[in-house]
Amino acid sequence: MSVVVGSAAPGPYSFDPSTTALVLIDMQRDFLLPGGFGETLGNDVSLLADVVPPLQRLLAAARAAGMTVIHTREGHRPDLSDCPPAKLSRGRPSMRIGDVGAYGRILVRGEYGHDFIDELTPAPGEFVVDKPGKGAFYGTGFGDILTDAGITHLLVTGVTTEVCVHTTTREANDRGYECLVVSDCCGSYFPEFHRVALEMVAAQGGIFGWVAESSDVIDALSLTPQPTEARSQT
Repeated sequence: MSVVVGSAAPGPYSFDPSTTALVLIDMQRDFLLPGGFGETLGNDVSLLADVVPPLQRLLAAARAAGMTVIHTREGHRPDLSDCPPAKLSRGRPSMRIGDVGAYGRILVRGEYGHDFIDELTPAPGEFVVDKPGKGAFYGTGFGDILTDAGITHLLVTGVTTEVCVHTTTREANDRGYECLVVSDCCGSYFPEFHRVALEMVAAQGGIFGWVAESSDVIDALSLTPQPTEARSQT
């Protein structure tokens, strides 16, 4: 059964929840919590806090509709063998990937800071994709998960809008997926970057996809018959 987000930009977005995945990108302690990697880069992490409540509501609606749910985490092996020098050395942060920060070694898999914030912990059966780069497809099994689940559409959320959210949306667009970026469920340390990144998605008739607010997506999902069991898989 297809539902429609009529208020999406640049026009109505139609999707079938049974072939659509909700993707939560990098809602990790290292990026969102005070003292984490995001803050050591000089950012105001409180700017990302507003994303959490609407994303919790959207996640609840997606679960109720039996949608496939995928969580991604950016991070690296403890020996940093999958972290290219360009990523490791770029910029002038006070701490770098692999250094010991407030929540363990920064962006290292298995560390406390690498894991998800408590408010958005994956439920049993939901997919978790560990990625070494900005996009969800590079160096991961993300594409195989989508193919195996018969996914054709993505609801894209998470942080940050102009980096990992945008990269994943562009990658998905190139692979033929129809993407809707949920505007208030994405966040950036730079409000202007957030605004422009969303405009870029929907520009030129939807060059990368659609954009809509979570309330409109939730309203559309409310029309979905409640499934007898969730589509999520272990």
